Amino acid sequence: MARARREVDEIDKQVKLNKENWKEAIGIFRFIKPYRSYFILGLVMILFSSLTTLSFPYFLKKLIDSAQAIKDGHTEIAPNTIALWMIGILVLQMLFSYARVYTFFFFLEHALADLRRSVYNRMIQLPMDFFAQRRVGELSSRLSADLSQIQDAMTLMLAEILRGVLTLVVGIGLILYISPKLTLVMLSVIPIIIIVAVIFGKRIRKLSRAAQDQLADSNTVVQETLQGITNVKAFSNEWFEISRYSNSLHKVVDLAVKNGVNRGAFVSFILFALFGTIIFVVWYGVGLMQKDQLSFGDLTAFVIYTSFVGGSMAGFADLYGQLQKTLGATQRVRELMKEEIEVVNVNRDALLPEFRLTGRVSFDHVRFAYPSRPEVTVLKDVSLESFPGQQIALVGPSGAGKSTIVSLLLGFYKADGGKILFDGKEASSIPLSQLRQQMAIVPQDVMLFGGTIRENIAYGKPDATDEEIQAAAAKANAHDFISEFPEGYQTIVGERGIKLSGGQRQRIAIARAILKDPVILILDEATSSLDSASEALVQDALEKLMQNRTSFVIAHRLSTVRNADCIYVLDKGVVSEQGTHEELIQVTDGLYKSLSKLQLSH
Repeated sequence: MARARREVDEIDKQVKLNKENWKEAIGIFRFIKPYRSYFILGLVMILFSSLTTLSFPYFLKKLIDSAQAIKDGHTEIAPNTIALWMIGILVLQMLFSYARVYTFFFFLEHALADLRRSVYNRMIQLPMDFFAQRRVGELSSRLSADLSQIQDAMTLMLAEILRGVLTLVVGIGLILYISPKLTLVMLSVIPIIIIVAVIFGKRIRKLSRAAQDQLADSNTVVQETLQGITNVKAFSNEWFEISRYSNSLHKVVDLAVKNGVNRGAFVSFILFALFGTIIFVVWYGVGLMQKDQLSFGDLTAFVIYTSFVGGSMAGFADLYGQLQKTLGATQRVRELMKEEIEVVNVNRDALLPEFRLTGRVSFDHVRFAYPSRPEVTVLKDVSLESFPGQQIALVGPSGAGKSTIVSLLLGFYKADGGKILFDGKEASSIPLSQLRQQMAIVPQDVMLFGGTIRENIAYGKPDATDEEIQAAAAKANAHDFISEFPEGYQTIVGERGIKLSGGQRQRIAIARAILKDPVILILDEATSSLDSASEALVQDALEKLMQNRTSFVIAHRLSTVRNADCIYVLDKGVVSEQGTHEELIQVTDGLYKSLSKLQLSH
């Protein structure tokens, strides 16, 4: 909660209605440009709708004055005629309002879809370091909340501000025309309303911001709990998660109630000021009528126009708070849009490799520290080399840097020193998408999407035919168990593949890699968590997959890398030993030999 409040205070300091923030916020509205004709039409409809609404009190004044004039024996337009005009104006006002709402929703919903698409496209191209420093639940919740806030602003607030400004300007002009004296009396309360609006607006904005951040934290709890539901139930910690979520919701409620108290006090003051002003205006207007300086129709029209003007002022106070919230939301979206993205190609046709790698990979004195922990050098001086078709094994204790090498191979991060070469070319000189398109990874913890088995296998080649998918599954020793399901390849695997066993998930991941037909294959502890029967099937599938490919195998079970062409032993960020199994097992006091003895003893 303390972190959320620090974020609130920081945002409150930064998000002000100044020129710079206005300029950046307006940049969000560039998504309206393709639909500007509808935007212009909507503005015209706002103008006509507001004018017909503001004309109603004028004709009401004429109706009242005409009745009084006829009573006094003067010639005036018949009240029936004026009433018909008023009904006609109401019909026009209805049509203009309908057209205004339709045009605004049409272009704003299309613009918002473009905005959402643009933000998602930008986010998915961000580097791994961006996601490593943020919780996925918080990021997705914040993104959803901010875009919803912008949506509310664009669909409702924009039209209300334009209509409110028009009503305020025209309304003040009309009441000045009717009675300058009454207008001065009415406008005398504006400074008081503005001062109170600023004070309450600041408090409401802070509480709204805090409640929004706390709600985002609550959503993060839900997402993390559901993602780790297996651990929750395995540790019998349902009570803990319920308590954690309840405590977070309790804080949300407290902040919302405090916000409600302030909003209630503000609305109450506005209503008191508005109706108190109307009472005072009517009292003063009655005095002018007694002096024949104002007609009853003029007073009636003035009171109605005063209500319009007062309503616009009261609306502006609330819109001000909404505008502050929207600026905060647009600020975070703009920050996301400003993040440096990976140079990847999102055009499917352009992903086809301009050249095919042979599989030769070299690490030349590579040094690396994660950007989030620059003081900890993970790889201090690593040199290794693979030739086409070779099986390279990476072994060593936890934290030695094995997974970091994989991350550098995939281009998730850039080395701080040294060179990474593919076929003799520096990795930085090869388009990232072209590089990754010729690589595949089978991780220890396979993450399957929540769709069907077919969709998960086809992720390696989205345009694959059913025959290609089934052939890949057969090579991965997965076709038989898939065929036993009633729905076959259309079986839903569930969130993260929860409906399948570990061995089944591994074989689907292998089928996905086979379908991709990579030049370079990465196996990250692919069999470490399987039982003997599943391991045998998966290991057989992996042997088929590794044929004629350069393979990098991370393994804790040294028995799985006995046949590797070269084994690199990593320890404390450096390569301490390298060679075949037979060579390394002969090294006296070698790390590989000691690890092998330790595993044999168990």
